[in-house]
Amino acid sequence: MAQKELKEAFVSNLNGTSLGEVALGSFLSPVCFMNRGLIFILYHQIKGTLPLPFPLISHLLLDFCVLILPLVLSCTVLSSVLLQVAMSLMFVSACVFCYACRTSSSSSAQRSQKSFSSFLQSHVQFNQVPFVTLFRVFVNVKTAISILAVDFAVFPRRYAKTETYGTGVMDFGVGGFVFANALVCPEARRRNVSGSKMSHITKQILSVWPLLALGMGRLVSVKMTGYHEHVTEYGVHWNFFFTLAIVRVLASALLTVLPARHLWVFALLISGFYQFLLETSELKAFILHNDDREKDFVHANKEGIFSLAGYVAIYLTGVQIGLYVMQPRSQVAEWLKMLFNLFLGSLVLFAALCTCQTLVEPVSRRSANFPFSLWSVAQSLFFMSCLGLADLLLLFLKRTSGCRVVPSSLNMYSKGADADEALGEKRGEVEKLCIVQAVSRNQLLFFLLSNVMTGLTNSLVDTLSCSSSFSACILLLYMFINCLVVYVLHVCGVTVKFW
Repeated sequence: MAQKELKEAFVSNLNGTSLGEVALGSFLSPVCFMNRGLIFILYHQIKGTLPLPFPLISHLLLDFCVLILPLVLSCTVLSSVLLQVAMSLMFVSACVFCYACRTSSSSSAQRSQKSFSSFLQSHVQFNQVPFVTLFRVFVNVKTAISILAVDFAVFPRRYAKTETYGTGVMDFGVGGFVFANALVCPEARRRNVSGSKMSHITKQILSVWPLLALGMGRLVSVKMTGYHEHVTEYGVHWNFFFTLAIVRVLASALLTVLPARHLWVFALLISGFYQFLLETSELKAFILHNDDREKDFVHANKEGIFSLAGYVAIYLTGVQIGLYVMQPRSQVAEWLKMLFNLFLGSLVLFAALCTCQTLVEPVSRRSANFPFSLWSVAQSLFFMSCLGLADLLLLFLKRTSGCRVVPSSLNMYSKGADADEALGEKRGEVEKLCIVQAVSRNQLLFFLLSNVMTGLTNSLVDTLSCSSSFSACILLLYMFINCLVVYVLHVCGVTVKFW
């Protein structure tokens, strides 16, 4: 069997893993982000200053070791002990958190309780979309890791995309990516539509040309180089870039006529009606049948075409969540309530998902059915609420320790404009050396670079025969190069735009 066929078979006919393992894997990112902040706070308490010595190099290496390294190892050489890894990192976080609180104040328990009460009533400021930036960055980072790691034997097959039914880690990646894009779209940020509705739709069509160009570029490069491809993911000519572009245009058209307050209802109707068609017509059999690709364009790309309904439903729900998350809030207690509602919403959706998988059918990324839409949103809400909680814990410790220059989504108001300005300048200096901010600044470039580096690595390395340790080293080098490129651009103040 040729190398291409071997690699295609390696990523085919897989069944995924459990919902709990996917949730546990996403729990690592908030813990890693928390540990990074704790390291900064401890250093500030000991040395009384930030940034670190030799900041350009030290901050890059620290961020990579704390934020990226655990994610790579957890889905490769440490995947069999994922629970132990998560518990160990949480234990370290708890110990450092308690130590930092104790060393920052020698007050009694009563005073600490009063301090926590005053913290809940404290007023906060934020310069970016709270928690959403972290969510989008970590979805992008985990996607970048997975698209290359899946070609190595060290990457568990249960994490890869499923063939027909199941919940693989990479299956959530595509749903989470669509959800992440919806959170920051103009409609979610309450930007007024200028001109007529038709002109707005035309503007959205024109704005997605980079994604269409990237999709065409990927299609041509794959066909010309004979690069291995898993046809049942999207089809013969389709790829995820096309899905992102078309979902954006379709959703924008719907958002011009649908009421913003009830987007979740229309998302439910779209995905529910699509599931009804799958169950009552020949559509499901048509999508899952794999021996008719040569008939026409629709037969060749049926997964990509018909899954648009499920992705549009995810996108509309993401816009609804974005509208809720970005409502004006001034007190910590209000942000905590918002996070509780997100977490509660994820629990309700997970319960609905379990019911649907029992009474209707399991999750299918291939068709993007109703259970897949439920799972994508439920997992996204869980992930975002965990990231938000980590950010609030850091905010509490920043307030307690007096180290307010550690970067996070939320910051306390200082007493006086001069103090705010001074803190802002110092915080900006530290954020300029942050991988999270670097990836956030050039997300599309990071995603494109990851795809290019994946193809290049596959052309240079026989990924199937690599040992576990060598595979992990290649993946770490690959991620370091990706992060280094966007980090250098961020430090230089460069934002790469394709339009």
